[in-house]
Amino acid sequence: MSKDKPKKKDKAAKRSDGPTPADAEIVLKLYELRREPVMRASRETLLRWFPESYEELAALADFGSEQNAAFRQVTSYFEMAFGLARRGAVHPELLMDWCGEGVFLYAKLEPFLAEFRERVSPTAFANTQWVIENTEAGRSKLELHRSRLAKRD
Repeated sequence: MSKDKPKKKDKAAKRSDGPTPADAEIVLKLYELRREPVMRASRETLLRWFPESYEELAALADFGSEQNAAFRQVTSYFEMAFGLARRGAVHPELLMDWCGEGVFLYAKLEPFLAEFRERVSPTAFANTQWVIENTEAGRSKLELHRSRLAKRD
């Protein structure tokens, strides 16, 4: 797991109950949002993006960059979705069954996360990190994506 932790200790509630039909409805609504045309194009932009340095991440996160809107749309979407799980509004394991893409993005950012948090936002990707660290599906997906990214080198 990333050693780059948000500065404040997280006391988010873990749900011990199983997924409910209401959880399923939330996950399906989140899926519908992913299908919106601008969101789909933004996701495609970030799926094809493989940063090799902090500077590449910083350039994309810069409000003046051409692809910054895609970065903000996709990262805020996953932070919102994972925040719902972190705060107990949706079952974290159920959400992680369908959010491999958010974990893939996190795996691409992870090598530069400490510097990003230091320079840009101390809480960047905190919800994503929480759901990865607190779900079996999140941990296994992160290991899978780390392995796949290592093969690209």
